Amino acid sequence: MLRTLLVFLAGLLLGANLVYFAMHRGSSHSSSPPAPTTAANPSAPGNAPAGTIPATPAAASKAPAAATPASTHAPARSAEPGAIGPTGLLLPVQGVRPQQLVDTFSDARSEGRVHDAIDIMAARGTPVLAASDGRVAKLFASRLGGLTIYEFDPTSTWVYYYAHLDRYAANLAEGQSLRRGEVIGYVGSSGNASADAPHLHFEISRLGPERNWWQASPVNPYPLLGGKPR
Repeated sequence: MLRTLLVFLAGLLLGANLVYFAMHRGSSHSSSPPAPTTAANPSAPGNAPAGTIPATPAAASKAPAAATPASTHAPARSAEPGAIGPTGLLLPVQGVRPQQLVDTFSDARSEGRVHDAIDIMAARGTPVLAASDGRVAKLFASRLGGLTIYEFDPTSTWVYYYAHLDRYAANLAEGQSLRRGEVIGYVGSSGNASADAPHLHFEISRLGPERNWWQASPVNPYPLLGGKPR
């Protein structure tokens, strides 16, 4: 009888332990799982490498734009105030070399005048060439200059004066565009030039604001055509 009672109590105690263990295990499984680990995001503020500042929209908006290459396009050249004279001129008498030029710019002339030009000696009928691109501003026959041409450069800064011509090139007209090296006339001795010494009287002058072909400030053509100042 006693033995039966002890077996019963032992079984009861074992059963209670099993029930407690089952209840405790179920409680631990019902607790909230840990938060999942987030994959590293280099752009997230908290994931930037040490020593760097994370990029933000505001910071990105202040980033300088990519540099634009400088234009290779060069602007057209024009004379600057105070410039000595135009550049890139062609010697305006065909076949004459710079070494043959004589500087007569400051020489005295009749009626108390100063020459303000150079005389380029050549045989009668030698082609006269446009010294620069430009346009015919005026075709004029004068007592002193004879048959003459006034050419404005493309910027209307400089006027080129060709005088003592024997004749004009065919179909030459006022307002006509000229190309550097184009034949515009022929050497002669019209006006007050000596018939025994045909030549081209060539003058370069700086135009004033009114752009009057008869009112301009002369500069010496001699060094501008490749001669050496004396």
